[in-house]
Amino acid sequence: MASMGLNIEEQKAVERFRDNIVEPSKTKLVILDFWAEWCGPCKALTPVLEKVAAEYADKGVILAKVNVDEEQFIASQFQVRSIPTVYAMFQGQPVADLTQARTESQLKQILDQLLSQLPVQSGAAGDEPAQDVAPLLAMGEEVLAGGDAERAAGIFAQIVQMTPDNIEAQAGLLRSMIEAGHIEDAEAAIAGLPEDVRKDPAIVRAVAALELAKNKPDDSELENLRKAAAERPADMEAQMAFAEAAFAAGSRDEAADTLLSMIRTEPQWQEGAAKAKLLQIFEAVGLEDPWVAAQRRKLSLILFG
Repeated sequence: MASMGLNIEEQKAVERFRDNIVEPSKTKLVILDFWAEWCGPCKALTPVLEKVAAEYADKGVILAKVNVDEEQFIASQFQVRSIPTVYAMFQGQPVADLTQARTESQLKQILDQLLSQLPVQSGAAGDEPAQDVAPLLAMGEEVLAGGDAERAAGIFAQIVQMTPDNIEAQAGLLRSMIEAGHIEDAEAAIAGLPEDVRKDPAIVRAVAALELAKNKPDDSELENLRKAAAERPADMEAQMAFAEAAFAAGSRDEAADTLLSMIRTEPQWQEGAAKAKLLQIFEAVGLEDPWVAAQRRKLSLILFG
């Protein structure tokens, strides 16, 4: 895809395409999926593509996704008329149209044929360039932020299979497992990590999320704690119990609001326990998360405003 005569934005689009699809396709078979957020069939097909790509990762197959709303120039170059549109790419060129392969068996049949005919490099993918997995990492984080923890776990598991030493992917998988409610599995996975890996900030963040999620209440218990906190606003024990339960149940706004109110009312209660809990939540969610940034501004206004 030549860049001569293109404007700056089109040149940037071509560069992204080269980094994320063309370069990996020099040695690997890339499943190129054109999709959009509003496309229902795309959402139905995505789990199939992710599952098959994960199973075929050791054979040299990777998945790359192109959002047609964000990359209109690239979509136009491929003459995408409807979505999902899916191609197999090798050495920078489409080698098969996979659009009609909507089931695992159909997709695997075509991939098996291509892999028997093309000199795709198989084996462990740990030596692949970082850009091979960067789009998948971003996809995993986006899916997790969107609330689909099970699907995010599948994406991160694929990356871990491709690059076993990728700590960011390991941490993403742990956070996805925790958010999906697989607490025991997450505990076992963390216990199996080398000590130096457990000290990495990304893993520390996952451990913090695990500690907060361990005591997830059922709906009736959460409602009782919510009621107790509302009826006894001066009872810091009741407020803390509800804040912890709310975050473990996924109601992080309620948890943060409760803790901020505690800090505003009794900042020194139990040597600043409310602030410490709120900071633990920030670490679990991620300090770069927009939600955390908004809550930190609220905290600053209380402490210094």
